[in-house]
Formats: sequence, structure tokens, C-alpha cells
Amino acid sequence: MGKKRRKFSDKFKANIALEAVRGVKTLTELAAEHQVHPNQISKWKKQLLENASELFSNRACSSAKSEEEVTAPLYEEIGRLKMNIKWLEKKL
Repeated sequence: MGKKRRKFSDKFKANIALEAVRGVKTLTELAAEHQVHPNQISKWKKQLLENASELFSNRACSSAKSEEEVTAPLYEEIGRLKMNIKWLEKKL
């Protein structure tokens, strides 16, 4: 049987990627210290550098807008169902 696959938390990945970006230690030193393959650290570093601009984007507006977009059709459906219930109560 092979080894069980290890899963790393997002916080752990971010910390190692930041250490790699700082350049205080080499990738091999970081890999030996944290028992992670150097290629994996390189991937995390690349992901951090590519997605760093998204950290400072204004997500509050986009998340609020998407929440409104999701809830509006639900409230419409609730209204329709209430009307159907009232109509059915009158028929009985």
C-alpha cells in the first residue's frame, strides 16, 4: 500500500509561500524544514504571486451584489407560493 495523501491547510500554504517570496531561505531549505517537496513550494509561491491582487480587490460589493442576485428569485418564488396557498384556501 502507498502512503496516505497529506493535506495542508490554507494558512500553512500561505506561510510557506510567503517565506519563499521573502527569499530568506532557499526552496530546498524550506522543503527540508517543513517536509514538503520543493516543487510544491514553487507552486504555492506562484499561486500567491498570481492571486495577490485579488486579496485587495473590493469583494464586499461583489459578494453583496451576488447575494442580492441569489435572494431576489427566492423571494419571488415565496410570493408566488403564498398566492397559490391563498387561492387554494379560497377554493376549499
